[in-house]
Amino acid sequence: QRATHWENSQGKKSQQAEEANFYMNCRAAYLTVLKSSLENIKSREQLSLVLQQAGRNPSQKTINKYWTSQTTTLNFDDFCAILKEEKPATKTELLEAFGKIDTEKTGYILHDELYKILTTRGDKMTWDEVNTITEQADFNCSGKLDYNKFCALYLGRREQCCRAARARLQGDSRLRQQQLGSQTETPSEVSQPSPRPSRKTEARLPKGDSRAPARPCSAQSGTTVAVTVPGGATSTRGTKLLQPHPMKEWQCAQSKGCFYLEEDGEIISHKYRLHLPQSSSVCVTIRPLNVPQVEGRSCPWLAVDTALFILKENETQEDLQLVSFTDLQDKEVCGWQGELGPGLYWLLPFTTGCRLRKRKAPIPGEAELLHRDEDGELALTEEFRAALLDVFETIDLDGNGLLSLEEYNFFELRTSGEKCDEEAWAVCKENFEMKRNELTRQGFLDLTLMEATDPEGDPRDLWVTLVSLGYNKALEMTEACPFGIAVLAESCWPRLRAMCLEPGGAQLSRALCSSVLSQGQPRALQGAEHTVLHTLRAGRRVTSVIENQSENKVIIHVNNEQSKNCLNNRGLTVFAVEVAPKSMMVCQHVVPLNEQQEWVYSCVYSLV
Repeated sequence: QRATHWENSQGKKSQQAEEANFYMNCRAAYLTVLKSSLENIKSREQLSLVLQQAGRNPSQKTINKYWTSQTTTLNFDDFCAILKEEKPATKTELLEAFGKIDTEKTGYILHDELYKILTTRGDKMTWDEVNTITEQADFNCSGKLDYNKFCALYLGRREQCCRAARARLQGDSRLRQQQLGSQTETPSEVSQPSPRPSRKTEARLPKGDSRAPARPCSAQSGTTVAVTVPGGATSTRGTKLLQPHPMKEWQCAQSKGCFYLEEDGEIISHKYRLHLPQSSSVCVTIRPLNVPQVEGRSCPWLAVDTALFILKENETQEDLQLVSFTDLQDKEVCGWQGELGPGLYWLLPFTTGCRLRKRKAPIPGEAELLHRDEDGELALTEEFRAALLDVFETIDLDGNGLLSLEEYNFFELRTSGEKCDEEAWAVCKENFEMKRNELTRQGFLDLTLMEATDPEGDPRDLWVTLVSLGYNKALEMTEACPFGIAVLAESCWPRLRAMCLEPGGAQLSRALCSSVLSQGQPRALQGAEHTVLHTLRAGRRVTSVIENQSENKVIIHVNNEQSKNCLNNRGLTVFAVEVAPKSMMVCQHVVPLNEQQEWVYSCVYSLV
C-alpha cells in the first residue's frame, strides 16, 4: 500500500511538473510576441507568429480553424487551449510524411518534385518560399533534399526557439511574476455576484486538466468605490440643457457623423473642427441619429451612449487643450453649455463601447442584394435599396439631401480606403444624377447598381462595403452608431466641419483622463499611496482612471462582482490592469444595463 501510495504521489508530482512546464512554455511564447499576458492576440498574423514561437508550424487551415470570420481577439487562455490541441510534429511524423513522397526510400527528394508538391498542394507555397528551403546547403546537394538532415535541423531550431523564449521569461523578473490571465474588449453584463475561490485556495499553477487562471481571484480587501443611481436618473448635475425656445435666436451649425466598430473592437468616428469668430455663449450637443429603418426593424444604436470632448486649438492642430466635455443629459441628448472665446476648437465624439460592440447572435439568413426585374435586368432589391438610403442619410453629413465630393470621400475612405479625385467626380457627374455638383439619392443608388453589375467587378464587394458600414448579412446596422452634432452660439455664427474619420487616439485618451482627474473623486489605493483612483459619474456613465505616481509599474486587481444592473466595456467581472510608471490610464467605463431601473456600481480595487 505504501509503495502504491508512493507511486501515485510521484505520478501526481510528475503530472504537475509537466503541466507547470507546459504553461511556462505557453507564457514564454506568448510574451515573446505580446507585452503582457493581459494583452490579446488581435490578428491572424499575430496568432500565426505566437504559435511559431511555441514550436508549432501552423498551416492556413489550422489558423482558419481558430480564427474564424467571427473572431476579433484571442486571449492567453485561448492560446493555451490551442497549444493543447495542436501538438508539435515529432521526428517520426515528419519522416513518415517525407517517406510518402520518397517511395523508393532513398532518403532524398528531388528539388523538381519538391517544387511541384509544395506549390500545388495543401497550403501552397510560392517558388521563392520553396527556394529558401532548397538553397540551404546544410541539407541540399546535387538538386536533392536530404530530408533526414532537414528534419534534424528543423527540430533543433524549433527547440532553440523555445529555449530562447524560456530564457527571456526567466531573465525578466517582471514577466516571470506576472501570473495574470487575459482581458477582452468585448463588453458584457456585470450584474449578479458569482462564487469564486479565495486568494488562499487558488494555486498559481494549474492542476490536472485545468488551465491557468484567466483572471485573478476575487479581492478580499481593497479600495471600494460605490455609486447607486436611481432608475431614470440621467445627470449628476442639476442644470438641464436649455430648451429650444430660449435659443430660437441663436445661430446653429450642425453635422452628422458615425461611430464605426472595427474588426478588432476599436471604434473610429468623424472628428470636427469648430470656428468661433468671437466670444459667445455656446451650447454643444450630440445624440444618436434616428435613421429611418425598414418597418419592424430595431435600432440598437439608439441606446449607444455618446459624448463630445471640446478641445482648444492653440498654435498647431497637435497642440490641443481640453476645455470641457458634454456632462449634461436630457434623455438621449448629451450636451455642454458655457462661454467659449474666439478661435478654433476640435470636437471629438466618444462612446464607451459598452453597447457598441461585436455581436455573436446568429444571423437568420443572408439578405439578397440584387434580383432580376420584369425585363430581366439586374436591379437592387427593395431591402438593399432601403439600406442604401439609410447609408445615404448617414453619410450626408450636412443633411442637405445631397453628397458633396468631401462627404462622398468619407464614404470611400471607410469602404475602400481610397479617395475619389476631381476627375473621377466629373465622370460621375456625366453618368449619374447630380445637383449643384453634388450627388443625389438616385445618383447614389444608380452608382451602386453600376458597380454591382460591372462585368469586371465582383458582386461580393457589396458585402465588403456594407460590413465596413456596420451592417450584418441580414442588412441590420449592428456595428455602427450614426449621430448628430449641433453647436448653437448666441453672439456669432459658428462654423463646423468634419475633418477626418479615425480612432480617438492619444488626444481623446488624454482628454478623457484629464476630464476624470479634474472633475472626478480621487482616492488613494489601499496599501499604495502613490496610486490614485479617480472616479467620475458623467451623465449615464461611470468612468474610472488609475493614476500611477510611482517610479514602478503597478498591477491593479479590479472586482465588479457586487455591481448590479451594469455593463462595462471590458466584458469581465474580475480583471487586472497594468499601469506604467508616472502615467495614467482609463480602467473601465460602466453604464446601466436597464436605464429605467436602479443600477449599482460597486467595485473593489486592490494592488496585486
